[in-house]
Amino acid sequence: MKAITLLGSTGSIGTQTLDIVSQYPDQFQIVGLAAGRNLSLLIKQIRQFRPQIVAIADEQQLPDLQAAIADLEVSPQLVAGQGGVVEVAAYGNAEVVVTGIVGCAGLLPTLAAIEAGKDIALANKETLIAGGPVVLPLVEKHGVKLLPADSEHSAIFQCLQGVPGGGLRRILLTASGGAFRDWPVDQLAAVTVADALKHPNWSMGRKITIDSATLMNKGLEVIEAHYLFGMDYDNIDIVIHPQSIIHSLIELQDTSVLAQLGWPDMRLPLLYALSWPERIYTDWDCLDLVKAGDLTFKAPDHAKYPCMQLAYAAGRAGGAMPAVLNAANEAAVALFLEEQIQFLEIPRLIEAVCDRFDRQNSQHPTLEDILAADHWARNAIQEAAMHKAASILA
Repeated sequence: MKAITLLGSTGSIGTQTLDIVSQYPDQFQIVGLAAGRNLSLLIKQIRQFRPQIVAIADEQQLPDLQAAIADLEVSPQLVAGQGGVVEVAAYGNAEVVVTGIVGCAGLLPTLAAIEAGKDIALANKETLIAGGPVVLPLVEKHGVKLLPADSEHSAIFQCLQGVPGGGLRRILLTASGGAFRDWPVDQLAAVTVADALKHPNWSMGRKITIDSATLMNKGLEVIEAHYLFGMDYDNIDIVIHPQSIIHSLIELQDTSVLAQLGWPDMRLPLLYALSWPERIYTDWDCLDLVKAGDLTFKAPDHAKYPCMQLAYAAGRAGGAMPAVLNAANEAAVALFLEEQIQFLEIPRLIEAVCDRFDRQNSQHPTLEDILAADHWARNAIQEAAMHKAASILA
């Protein structure tokens, strides 16, 4: 039985991971849970899975959590705040830590888990994108495994099993195209938050659904693929695949192409990250190619999706620039979700902030450099948005 700690237990990744654990109680057990602010769901999870330690990021909710589980015969250790999440990440005998926390908030807990010798099921791409220069040396130092748990990088990882060293030639990341794949560019200026949250294929959290609509998620995945698989940016391509049946492909040195296919279901990459190198039988719906029908592909429209090019540029710049890109995107998406900026202003603000940072970018950032760059970028987005609002009112 594999012992698991789950960071972000009440989010989309977290709840699907717990679905797997509940379906395979003889394979997995929960050691620790960390959640944000969804107190009612966290209480239910504690009662069902009986973890040894639990963190709630919102410290003000700790007394309510303590009171809600006071009747349990064996209560978990309760901690709170960012420090509590870090403590859960490094706790006890967990073999694998699933990082389902959204955004760069997952970086410090992931580093703590690595330093504690835990394998990482990486469902939080921002951790590696922002912190790659720090994360990868720690992974090597502590001899832990970094197992991708998102669909695209899991697909690449699965295809690479058995491929000899040096056999990989090119990575092809597939993208659904998001909510606006069938919209003309000239209509994007008028889109609403509700429009952008209507993903055609996947059920995900709000932030990543907006990233899918801008295709920034795919740009971020390019940077993640660079760090995970050591590929040069010139050898990582994106192709629009509206059906989301092929989750990504690899091209080998002899031009053979391998792909991983399946229905759009995040449980599959999560299960593989938890069970690797084993394969566990499931009773989930098998892929029916006849039912799936036509599988189509087209090149991404860079006029519609400028965020992709911003990500490639940030990745090539290296250093702390990917951290700035990631933080700027998180801040801009938050403003859009709060209806403070328009959809097309997301890439414009990100580009302006990255251009400002370029002059101070370090090629060998420390953790402190990365955290400082993250903080600077978030403030810069707020300043840029306020300056825009002031100019409109003037």
